[in-house]
Amino acid sequence: MRKFFAGVYSNRKVLVTGHTGFKGSWLVSWLRLLGAEVIGFALPPETDPCHFDLIDLSDIKSVIGNILDLNALKKVLKEFKPDIVFHLAAQSLVCFSYENPIETLNVNVIGLANVLEACRFSESVRAIVNVTSDKCYENREWVWGYRENDPLGGYDPYSASKGCSELITSSYRKSFFNTEDFGKEHHILLSSARAGNVIGGGDWAQDRIVSDFMRSASEGETLKIRNPYAVRPWQHVLEPLSGYLLLGQKLLEGKIKYAEAWNFGPKDDANITVMELVLGMKKIWGKMDYLLDKISNKQHESGLLKLDCSKAHSKLRWNSVWDIGTTIKKTVRWYQQFYEQKNIITKKQIKEYIKDAEDAELVWTG
Repeated sequence: MRKFFAGVYSNRKVLVTGHTGFKGSWLVSWLRLLGAEVIGFALPPETDPCHFDLIDLSDIKSVIGNILDLNALKKVLKEFKPDIVFHLAAQSLVCFSYENPIETLNVNVIGLANVLEACRFSESVRAIVNVTSDKCYENREWVWGYRENDPLGGYDPYSASKGCSELITSSYRKSFFNTEDFGKEHHILLSSARAGNVIGGGDWAQDRIVSDFMRSASEGETLKIRNPYAVRPWQHVLEPLSGYLLLGQKLLEGKIKYAEAWNFGPKDDANITVMELVLGMKKIWGKMDYLLDKISNKQHESGLLKLDCSKAHSKLRWNSVWDIGTTIKKTVRWYQQFYEQKNIITKKQIKEYIKDAEDAELVWTG
């Protein structure tokens, strides 16, 4: 396992903010398999059950803290001395952002600024990967994918906060981590990563179609579907994580040209509607009924959203591994194993993903 991503994570100190969340806990689990020494900084888990609590991460250092606390972040960086920071801590729900816009903006904008500011005064940090979202773009309901140089924007508070996050990242890159001054006046390379709609086992957040489906299926309830014909770039959680890790590898190797913004999305076949995703999941786990919720969906949500990942394909040589059928199957199987057998198959699925990536001869497996 330690050989992947050119072995750069073996015995490397890695800080992951938001490690108790869905994506963060999958990333930490993968990093441990790669031999990294991991510290997590995050709020306590917000759901019950919680993926972080279900997987065995007893060998990492877990610090419960808030990214709005700059002094706490500086203390962790000073004590742990990480080589790289993956920033995933965020308020990640669109519906929640309508109800709590100030909290969303504070966490996703000021929280990021705190992380970057703490890193600015760190003697150890060499690389930062800021994880944002495909919703950072000004969505014009285009039929083609958004590229990294398209305008940023955001209708709802969550999307706006992610657009702001990208602006803050760009500002710090130009002001404090300028690539022209790398190795002279500073030692940090900073990138941002914009992923599509991520699904996979262990997500129990409210108002997410997969977690709502799994709860309904496990409890024999009827699933209410809002915005059924919205098209999203669905991808398994391991897909963008492989992109983050590959990007982090390049930054740790001191390769300046990768200190930019990057899209990590699925192949075109994964750009399907919410209804198509639900029907795909129901085909595998048929014990769920659904109905269209015409009352609750009064808040604006984009109808069409795609990512153009040609930059990552050509310059980073990153590619996704699982098609949409495999993505849905792996996701549903994880929950079936949990609810019906009480088995946690996170590490098993990481190894399956790596095996399929090796078969495809992806660059990070060589």
